[in-house]
Amino acid sequence: METENNKSGRNPSRPSSPSGRRRGVSPWAWIPSLYIAEGLPNVVVMTVAVVMYMQMGMSDTDIALYTSWLGLPWVIKPFWSPFVDLYKTKRWWVLLMQVLLGSSLAGVAFTLSTPLWFQGTMCCFFLMAFSSATHDIAADGFYMLALDDHQQTWFVGIRNLFYRLAVIFGNGVLIPVAGILQVYFKDQTAFTWSLVFYGLAALFLALWLYHAYVMPRQESLPQPPPKEGAKDAGSEAPSLGGGWGKLLFSFFRKFPARETFFAMLFLLFYRFPEALLTKMSLTFLQRPNSEGGLGLSPQEFGLANGTVGLIGLMLGGIMGGWLASRDGLKKWLWPMVCAITLPDVVYIYMSYAMPDNLALISSCLFVEQFGYGLGFTALTLYMLYFSQGKFKTSHYAICTGISYLGLMLPGMVSGWIKDSMGYQQFFLLVMGLCVITFFVAAFIRIDPEFGKKKEE
Repeated sequence: METENNKSGRNPSRPSSPSGRRRGVSPWAWIPSLYIAEGLPNVVVMTVAVVMYMQMGMSDTDIALYTSWLGLPWVIKPFWSPFVDLYKTKRWWVLLMQVLLGSSLAGVAFTLSTPLWFQGTMCCFFLMAFSSATHDIAADGFYMLALDDHQQTWFVGIRNLFYRLAVIFGNGVLIPVAGILQVYFKDQTAFTWSLVFYGLAALFLALWLYHAYVMPRQESLPQPPPKEGAKDAGSEAPSLGGGWGKLLFSFFRKFPARETFFAMLFLLFYRFPEALLTKMSLTFLQRPNSEGGLGLSPQEFGLANGTVGLIGLMLGGIMGGWLASRDGLKKWLWPMVCAITLPDVVYIYMSYAMPDNLALISSCLFVEQFGYGLGFTALTLYMLYFSQGKFKTSHYAICTGISYLGLMLPGMVSGWIKDSMGYQQFFLLVMGLCVITFFVAAFIRIDPEFGKKKEE
C-alpha cells in the first residue's frame, strides 16, 4: 500500500530523488491537465447542468434549488479529507476519483433517456460532485506537497488558468455542441445531451490514462527537512481515533480567536454577491426576451459567456497570481476586492438596455469575468495562507468547504428571489449586497511577505 510516510529507511532530512522515467518531472507536465480534470466536473455540475435542465423545461426556482444542492459535497468534504490524508497517497486518490468521474458522466448519459431522467441524472450528478470534491482534496494536497511556497504562489495563476480553460470548454464548447446537435436532432434534447456526456466520459478516461503515466509518485517528491523536535512531513495525517478533534482544534487555534472569526466570515461571505448572481446570470443570457432575458442561442452563449467572458476570467486570474507573487497578497487585496464586486454593474446595464449586439454583450461579460478572475485570486491565496503548517491538506479542504457553503446557501434561493422580483431588480439587489464583500475583507490580517518571492 502506498503511503506518504517515509518507510524506506532513508534519512528524512534529505529529499528523495526521483527515479525511473519520472525523474525530474516538471510541474508543467501535470499541473495543467490536473486542474483541467479538477475544473471540468465542477463546471458540468454547476453550469452545464443548469443549461441542460433549463432546456429540459425546468423553472429558475427549481434549477437554482436542485443544482445548488449539488454543491453539498464540496461543503462537507472536510469530513472525509482525513481519509485522503491517512490512506494511500494523493496521487492514488486523484487517479481513483478520475475513474469515478468518468463513470458518473457515463451514468448521466445513460439515464437521460429513461422515464426517471431527473432522479437518475441527479444521482449521477451527486456521485460526480462527491468524486470531484474528493479529487479537489487530493489534487490540492498534491499541489502543496510538490511545490514550495513561492512556487505555489507563482503557479496559482497557472492552475487557475487551466481550471478556467476547463470552464471555457464546458461553457464554450459543450453547450454550443449540444445546440448544434439539437439542430440535427430536432425535438430530441435528451438524446443530444446524452451524446455530449458520453463524449465527456471518454475524455476522462484519457485524462486518467495520462495522469497514471505522467504524475510523479509520492516518494519521488522532495520533502523539506523537518523542524527540530517536529515529526517528518509524512506523519502529518491525523489518525481516526481522536484525529478529528485534534485536526479541528489545530484549525481553529491556528491564529488568535478574533482573527480566526473574521477569517471564517471572509471565507463565507467574500463571494456572497457572486453566489446569488452565478446561476441567474446563466439563465438571464438564454431566457427569451419575453421572460426578461437576452435570448442568446447556445452557440451565441458559448461565444459570449463561454469563450470571451472566460478568457477575461483567465486573464484576470493570471494577472492576480503574477501581482501577488511579485508584491504579496496584502498589497493587492483591496484592488482584488473592487475587481470581484464593481464589474457586476454590467448586468444592471444589460437588464435595462436589453442589447442584441453580441459584441457588446461579450464585452460586458469580459469586463465582469476579468474582475472575477482577478478577485478570486485573493480568496485562493488566502486559503493557502490560512492552511499553512501541519495538516495543511485537511485545513485547506476545510477552507474550501466553508467557501462552498457561502456559495451554496445563497444560490439555493437565488432563483426564487429572481422569480419574485425580475431580473432588473434582482441585479440591483446583487450590486447593493457587494458591500458585504468589502466588510468581510476589512478585518482579515495577512502577512505582508506572504506570496513574495524569497531572495536567495
